[in-house]
This record gives sequence, structure tokens and C-alpha cells, in this order.
Amino acid sequence: MKIITFTAINLAITALIALGLIASQNPKALVESDAAAGLNFESTVERGVSTAPAQVGIEMGDGWQMPVRQYGTQDASKPLLVLVHGSGWVGLQFNDLAQSLSDEAYVLVPDLRGHGASPERRGDVDYIGQMEDDLAALIKAERLPNQKVIVAGHSSGGGLVTRFAGGVHGALMDEAILLAPFLKHNAPTTRLNSGGWAHVLTRRIIGLSMLNTFKITALNHLTIIQFNMPKAAREGKFGHLATLAYSYRLNTGFAPRGDYLKDIAALPNFTLIVGSEDEAFFADQYEGVMSAVTDKGSYHIVDGETHLSIVDAAQTESLIRGTFE
Repeated sequence: MKIITFTAINLAITALIALGLIASQNPKALVESDAAAGLNFESTVERGVSTAPAQVGIEMGDGWQMPVRQYGTQDASKPLLVLVHGSGWVGLQFNDLAQSLSDEAYVLVPDLRGHGASPERRGDVDYIGQMEDDLAALIKAERLPNQKVIVAGHSSGGGLVTRFAGGVHGALMDEAILLAPFLKHNAPTTRLNSGGWAHVLTRRIIGLSMLNTFKITALNHLTIIQFNMPKAAREGKFGHLATLAYSYRLNTGFAPRGDYLKDIAALPNFTLIVGSEDEAFFADQYEGVMSAVTDKGSYHIVDGETHLSIVDAAQTESLIRGTFE
């Protein structure tokens, strides 16, 4: 009885501390001076957008229709390539790349749950692993028997691909492509606040992490990160596509787990591509961090390319084509 009482007291004290941390920090109104001007999302999406195919809905396990753009024709002799967008934006960032690659691959470009033109709840999901489950459902719905499956992700999308490899669905992926991937906030690859792009509510994260340790998830819908989207992008022609904040459960599930090296070690053969001028991450740190736990990676730093421009770099397309063989 004394042990039970002591445990209950400890839990109560922990919960009170956690709630105090959560209550002590709220999202703030970001102003233009906060914006990471180098991350010009508007120009990224505008390129070639008029030629983008219409989205189709592909049903997920809970009945939600994931909006997906399909490029090329399905053919078991060609690989299935899934392109996963980064934080705050949508799959249109891959439009030019997807069109270029569609001659040699069947390319799927989804808008992840919580994102896009009309999400169920912008910046939120139902539970932490839901985006992994959605990727698995997409692959299972579209893959042909014996078809090679390649999953590529940019920035946080690369983090999700890494998380996917270390999760229960990892065997669905034959090869991975990581474009300037987010590995973890405390990884040597990550600049402070991702180079000014992210405004992190640190005390909230600590408090919610404490609660989740005891499987208390009732507050996981709370916002814990905001994005410094430049005004020209968030109020421009495509501003309705922007997602400016994430809940605890979406943000947690959009990145490798706490032991990110374990997720990295689970990756299949992968190609990592990053620009030498990346504003969010340290391009020269990836190989040292990742090669310490896996020998399956091929690492490429593309001279002169930035965090966003790496997606449309000629060398990126060439390296991805090399994985089709």
C-alpha cells in the first residue's frame, strides 16, 4: 500500500510540474522580422505549378482520403517512387522533379495528413504514428507485386522516411532518398532552430513529454512548434496551402524517434543529398553522424544549392535516377 501511495504521489507531482511547464508557454504571433527570408516557399511552389496533375484521393486505414498527385503510368517494371514533402508546405514542391522522373518511375506525391488545401485539422493528426501508417497504406494501395519501392523525403519529410525505416512498416521500403533530412533537434546536423525557420515552444515539449512518459496523451493536440514562413509566402497566391504550426503529436511523428541513430541504422540502402549552402542544416555533418551506425549510405553535397533549391538541382535528379537500376 505504501508503494502504491508513493507512486501515486510521484505521478501527481510529475503531472503538476508538467502542466505548469505547458501552461507557462503559448504560441506567439510571428512578425515579419521573425521570418527566415532565405526559405522562399512561394517561388518553390510556383515553378511549374500550372502543369501539375489533379489530386486523387487514396483511402487510408481510417477512411480518410489522402490527396495524392500521380506522375507517369503504373508499370511493375518501373519503380514506385513516393516523394514526401517537408514541414509547413505540400507535395507541389516536387512538381518539376516528379514530372522529370515520371519517364522512368511511377511517382506518387501526397499531401500529408494535417497539410494541404483542406485538411481535416491543419497541423494535427490523431496519434503520433499516424503519418507512418498513412505512408504504409499508400504504398500497399499502389504497389504492384515485386515492384521496387523507393521513398524519398525532403527536410522533415526525410525525417519521416528515416522514422518509417525504424518502425513497423520499414520492410515496405526497398530504398530511401534523403534530401537535406531533419534527423533530430539535437543532432549535430541541425542548426539552431533550423536556421531560424522554427520557433519551438520548448517548455511545452518538455511538459508534454513528461506526461507521455506516463501514457497521458490528452494534451497532445497542443501546438509546440511554429514556422517562420515569409510573409510573401503565407499571404501570397499559395498561402492557403501553408501550415504554420504543428501539434505535439504531429511534430513528434514527423521526425525520427528520440534514439534517432537507431532509426538511421534501420534504413535500407539510401542516398543522401544536401546543398553546400543549406541554411537549416550543416551539410558536412551528415556522413559522420550516419556512417557511424550504418554502411548503407551514399552521401552527396551539391555545391551552391540551398535547403530548398536542392529539390530541383540537376544533380539531385541524376542521383535519384541512379537508384532506379
